[in-house]
Amino acid sequence: MALKIGMVSLGCSKNLVDSEVMMGMLSENGMEIVADAEKADVIIVNTCGFIDSAKQESIDTILEMAEMKKRGLKKLLVTGCLVQRYADDLKAQLPEVDGFMGVSEYAKLPEVIRRMMMDERPVCMGGGERFLKQKRSLITPSFSAYVKISDGCDNRCTYCAIPLIRGRYVSRPYDDIIAECRQLAADGVTELTFIAQDTSRYGSDFEGRPLLLKTLLHEASEIPGIHWVRVLYCYPDTVNEELLGEIRDNPKICKYLDLPLQHINDALLARMNRRGRSAEIKALLKKCREYGITLRTTMIVGFPGETDAQFEELMNFVKDVRFDRLGAFTYSPEENTPAADMPEQITEDVKQKRLDELMLAQQAISLENNTARVGQIYEVLVEGTDEEGRLYGRSMMESPEQADGVIYLESDREIEPGAYVQVKITECDAYDLMGVVL
Repeated sequence: MALKIGMVSLGCSKNLVDSEVMMGMLSENGMEIVADAEKADVIIVNTCGFIDSAKQESIDTILEMAEMKKRGLKKLLVTGCLVQRYADDLKAQLPEVDGFMGVSEYAKLPEVIRRMMMDERPVCMGGGERFLKQKRSLITPSFSAYVKISDGCDNRCTYCAIPLIRGRYVSRPYDDIIAECRQLAADGVTELTFIAQDTSRYGSDFEGRPLLLKTLLHEASEIPGIHWVRVLYCYPDTVNEELLGEIRDNPKICKYLDLPLQHINDALLARMNRRGRSAEIKALLKKCREYGITLRTTMIVGFPGETDAQFEELMNFVKDVRFDRLGAFTYSPEENTPAADMPEQITEDVKQKRLDELMLAQQAISLENNTARVGQIYEVLVEGTDEEGRLYGRSMMESPEQADGVIYLESDREIEPGAYVQVKITECDAYDLMGVVL
């Protein structure tokens, strides 16, 4: 009988790609992937270790899955960023776990599972291959897939632990990316979303240090069967005119940019060790607006030393730019990062008050932005039905992550998930739109 493997993937879409690689590898090694954890012989928890809330979710999930051992689960394997960061502590404190793997050891996964089944307790860290030429088993819908184009980060933002976990920035080989895109298209994927810790830096570590994201987007868009190409996680200072022009002019590239800005005050940007300053950021956003590009960003409130005046500057900036999508989180001190040891740490209640104020302002902006879309017609990718049986989908202006909201659809005919349809927007709220399929 083939071993039955259950997978729990936590954290970001980059982690999800790693989970898909692992599942593809296990399937090729004769193991069976099961969706129901109750039926699994082995459960893998692919963890996130980015901020405190993510770490806590990972620990809670590990303990929840360990309870399955009382109901027939044989082994529990923990992988991913939390392991990469805290392997020794986890091994000592979680005797329920039968094996641990860091983020660059996935090529050894079948071997590790075999060792676990022989009652060994392997811990695989080391520095293995970051990019495996491995066909993935998609967790995403069959028509949409993420494509990881690099790993690690060299930005060294003072608040961020990613370089400690994932290491230096490494671009994935260009031909390998295109080959995977072609394979995904052959398997029925029509929407590709390029991801990395820093997508716009892609190629900068190759000989000659070229920025190749524009070229990559263009070639992927020409693959037969690909309808949309989207890119997330661009660092502002490497978003150049060539890239913006390709996004504007190529009908298959979503007119959408995710630019995690974090703040707009120059003094705080310097303390965060962010490249670029307020004037340059504002000039870039102005150009994006001129090109008709939907803008998504993320902000940090309560960074050490953030004054009331600096927060007010951020609020005025957000109200002025009127981002189409904006997420925010309170600053979380991460051990072994410079910001954790900075003076003038902000109290949790002040952080939360600022977060609430920012998100309330963005809620009003989002409602006004959505109201302006009523009456417009968009091409929409139909994704399926929700728990209430409502048909929904996304336009180029909504990323696959549901934080962007969705478009609920009325239709007098059956529409299969994965179809592209024309939709007229009829209603909205602050987060979602409603429309009629034409």
